[in-house]
Amino acid sequence: MGEEISVMDIAVATNNSGKLEELRKIAQGWPVRLMGPQELGLVLDALESGSSFDENALIKARSLYRQAGCWVMADDTGLVVDFLEDAPGIYSARYAGDAATDRENCDLLLDRLKKAGPGNRKAHFHCSLAVISPDGQEALYHGRTDGSIARTASGTAGFGYDPVFVPLGGQDTMAELPPYEKNLISHRGRALRLFLEQQFAGPAGLERER
Repeated sequence: MGEEISVMDIAVATNNSGKLEELRKIAQGWPVRLMGPQELGLVLDALESGSSFDENALIKARSLYRQAGCWVMADDTGLVVDFLEDAPGIYSARYAGDAATDRENCDLLLDRLKKAGPGNRKAHFHCSLAVISPDGQEALYHGRTDGSIARTASGTAGFGYDPVFVPLGGQDTMAELPPYEKNLISHRGRALRLFLEQQFAGPAGLERER
């Protein structure tokens, strides 16, 4: 058996409860405890003014790190659609306006793809995950999921653009997939697992829950 590994507490720089819950599910079986700002009595108020996913992820992580001083992670994730010249991209969460709901963002996306033919609906999700260690070391991890945009929204699971995104090789949208199946192929899952594997899959190995 490998040596015992202590639990790592990580503050997650997000006010999105759906995202926090998804990250927790992805991290199940790893010796980490993910906590949102409210659980720590902190306030995350970071202006995502960067020009890339990496920059925005780092802005959020640094904002919370200045308050928490512990392990911190933040992701900036977006949908990139070829036909729309890579839009909505870093503006995915506010595609239909600063206060837009997920439904409004999806509706606007589908409307702008009305003239796109079957072969012009390719898209991918991108995730940039920024992590800051207690001593201030910064690192970035990336994940990507390729697919296409459906003609109509389907499914009630997940959040964001999940109801309109069909992963490559599949027929169901992300919002129709069981959480475990979605997390195996998701951009956010891939980025987070890169970090976890780097931290814990050392020479001693790690026996994880299956």
